[in-house]
Amino acid sequence: MKIIWEMVALEKLGKITSSKRIFKSEYVDTGVPFYRTKEIKELANGRTISTELYISQNRFDEIKRKFGTPEIGDLLITAIGTIGEIYVVDNTNFYFKDGNVLWLKDFRDIDSYFLKYSLMAFIDQLNGISHGSAYQALPIEKLKRHKIPKPPLPEQKRIVAILDEAFEGIDRAIANAEKNLSNSRELFESYLNAIFTQKNNRWEWVSLSEITTDITDGDHQPPPKSQSGIPFITISNIDKQNRKVDFSNTFKVPPEYFEKLKSNRKPRKGDLLYTVTGSYGIPVIVDHDIDFCFQRHIGLIRPNAETNLKCLYYILLSRYLLTQADECATGTAQKTVSLSGLRRFSVPKIPKEQQEIIVTELDALSEKIGRLESIYHQKIAALKELKQSILQKAFTGELTADTPKAAKEEIAA
Repeated sequence: MKIIWEMVALEKLGKITSSKRIFKSEYVDTGVPFYRTKEIKELANGRTISTELYISQNRFDEIKRKFGTPEIGDLLITAIGTIGEIYVVDNTNFYFKDGNVLWLKDFRDIDSYFLKYSLMAFIDQLNGISHGSAYQALPIEKLKRHKIPKPPLPEQKRIVAILDEAFEGIDRAIANAEKNLSNSRELFESYLNAIFTQKNNRWEWVSLSEITTDITDGDHQPPPKSQSGIPFITISNIDKQNRKVDFSNTFKVPPEYFEKLKSNRKPRKGDLLYTVTGSYGIPVIVDHDIDFCFQRHIGLIRPNAETNLKCLYYILLSRYLLTQADECATGTAQKTVSLSGLRRFSVPKIPKEQQEIIVTELDALSEKIGRLESIYHQKIAALKELKQSILQKAFTGELTADTPKAAKEEIAA
């Protein structure tokens, strides 16, 4: 029998606020850790912090004295980009970025982990109250009005205990699947790198410009926009995982603008795109005849007649070439690989018949790895759906003491 609990707005249960503004000029080399959305997401998922930023101890003490800092049991929830990653504070020696992360504190008659689980159960509603086009954002005022169920405190603790037990096995299974997914990618990358770093006596090592006819980039001038015409892609239209062009959200430029571009700035089937700014080092094969143009943050590489397109793609995908990109990338806000640096990349000049053999081998391995990745992705998705299903039961009064056992059986199935 379902139990119906009172639904209460979050602002009736405690305070929802954010931090005080911290400027980049206030970052220091050592001191009190300073977290952004990225770090809060890592903490929420039990991962090690990968980026370390700090503010001074004096600045932290000043903020703590005047405005307060997170306390044990407070909740921090990501509010920009990925909405609803929730960290229950278990360490008070840090501060966080304003706006990007919302701070839930001073809650009354609510267990911190019950609050976290209740927000996770209604994550779709949280995403529904977010707004923004380029980046999704969770407005603080709407979060304040978001309602959650409020059973008696002993019932909250009973629910948390059951969910903790059930989710321990699910989270472990998800971590194992993610590790297997990572291992499969590392296997392909390792094999790929080994092929192109072996100093085969038959291979001459030359600059990238010697095995191509053109290495250029997009127009450096702001393009004119139009309601219809030729798609204009930016670096955000490059699917980083699949290394494909996503044409679903591009703006258009007039056909006459496109026609005036030089031929080596008009991608054609058989070319390679290569990201050179920000998320640099991503090769993309142009495998279609769609007319489009692109911004200067993307390079165009046109292989010569003796260079197999797919082999060049795999070379550029290798860790050996990415290391060269890392070494020549310059800039502070956004690292950029210059065209001159790209043209100087050291690459193997492989006989054409051997290029074809390499492509056949790598295509076969890539297909096998792709099948494994698909299995792992499906496993992870199923486990997350199981977790969400259990959460829904928890907040409609259907959770029982047998739930963890049932979850284990479903994981093993």
